This record gives sequence, C-alpha cells and structure tokens, in this order.
Amino acid sequence: MSYPRQLALLALLMAVAMVGGWLWQRRHQNAGIVDVLWAAGLGVAALLMAATGAGAALPRIVLACLGTAWSLRLALHLWRRVRNEKEAGRYRELRAHWHGDQRKFLAFFLAQAALVLLFALPFMAVAANPVDTWSSWTFAALAIWIASVTGEAVADRQLAMFRSQPSHHGKTCDAGLWRYSRHPNYFFEWMHWFAYVALAVGSPIGWLAWSGPVVMYVFLRWISGVPFTEAQALRTRGDAYRDYQRRTSMFFPWFPSRRSPEGVAHERVHR
Repeated sequence: MSYPRQLALLALLMAVAMVGGWLWQRRHQNAGIVDVLWAAGLGVAALLMAATGAGAALPRIVLACLGTAWSLRLALHLWRRVRNEKEAGRYRELRAHWHGDQRKFLAFFLAQAALVLLFALPFMAVAANPVDTWSSWTFAALAIWIASVTGEAVADRQLAMFRSQPSHHGKTCDAGLWRYSRHPNYFFEWMHWFAYVALAVGSPIGWLAWSGPVVMYVFLRWISGVPFTEAQALRTRGDAYRDYQRRTSMFFPWFPSRRSPEGVAHERVHR
C-alpha cells in the first residue's frame, strides 16, 4: 500500500475513534479518554504500517510487537486513571476556559487524531525498511525499547502508589525515579521513540523516524506535557511544588540539588 493510502486509512480509523471518544466524554464529563485513544491509536498505527508496509518481514514484525506492546501498556495505564479518577486538572481548566463548548472539544479530539498521523511517521519509516537480517541496530532498538518502557512503567507505578495513599493528598511525589526528574515518565516516553530511529536504519525514508523523538520532545517540553502538568501542580500544591522545582531536574534525570538551575529558570517563567 502506498504511503498516502496508509495515512488516509489511519486518518479514517482515528477520526471514527475520536468522534466516539468525544461522545463518551460528553456523557461522562471526562476528556481524559482522549489520551487513552491517542495511545491506543498509535498501537493501531504500528500494526497498520507493519501489515501494509513494503519493507522486509523482520523490521515489520519487530515494529508490530514493540509498537503494540508499548501502546497497550500506556493505554491501559491511562484508562485505569480515567475510569477510577475524576477528570484531570488540565481538562477541567479547558472545560472552564471553553465554557463547556462541545464544538471546541470535538475539534480538540480530532486534532489528537491528526497527531496520531504525525507520530505514525516513524512506524512508516520502519515498515519501509528492506533490511531483513538482525543487526546491531536491531539489538540497539530492542535495548532502547526495553529500558525506556520499563522506566516509564516504573515511574507510572511509583506515582500511582504514591497517589493511592490518602496521607499523600496534596503532596508531591519525590521518591524513586521522581527524585531525579520531575517528569521521569515523560523522559522515558521520549526516549522510547529512539527505538524506531534505530529500527529504521537502512530504510529509504529512514529520516522520517527522527520525527518521533524530535516532535515528542517539543510537545512534552513546551506544549502539552510539562507546561500543563506543572501549571496544575503549582495551582494545587503551591510552595511545596516550587521547592520540588528548585531541587529537581525538570526533564532529564539528574541528582537532586538544593537549587536546580533548570528549576530556577522555570520558576521565573511562572512568576
């Protein structure tokens, strides 16, 4: 199947899924379902590209396994939060800012469908790879994937356990991986996309795989990840979170200090 047809089919599937998600959030007043669908949609994208790509069997099989496993873990983790918790603060803020305008929510959900297409480009690059033998790049991809998905799962688990304790209500998790980064889950999520860069080595469109880590970093660092999460944390935890900012690296894990230069810069932005 040609690249445009792959993307067109994926666009159709994601549009239908996101409209369904939009209807679900209207009934349940929880827009967090969009994150679940985004994560699940990327698993669908990995499977679709692997099934219809023109590359060799090996990279397509590895892509299907890695992309689906990563997507399934993340989607289930997010679904547990959506099912068991009230709507995330960032979505409550949007709901208040938009005065509950469902047309804007529909546009938001469809924009997330478009993002799935963007993040499917690394999968497309891997699925076009004609190299049908195991190489150091294949093993590097597996090592990156295992390390990053394990790190993200551990970070998610540590935060979930912290949040499950009533005595921790209103407090900031700074144990485990969260001692070394304010967003270790985001860091490992970003790191995970380098696995597809390695898998795409030898592909005629291998350069497209770099869109994964580059675009993901931009979104996490400046658009939809860190800014929204930290703004909400400052609203709910105030000075306690500012202290956490001062001593803990924002994104890249590093040893905690009395006053992290990165944290100081971020604090100035929010003053």
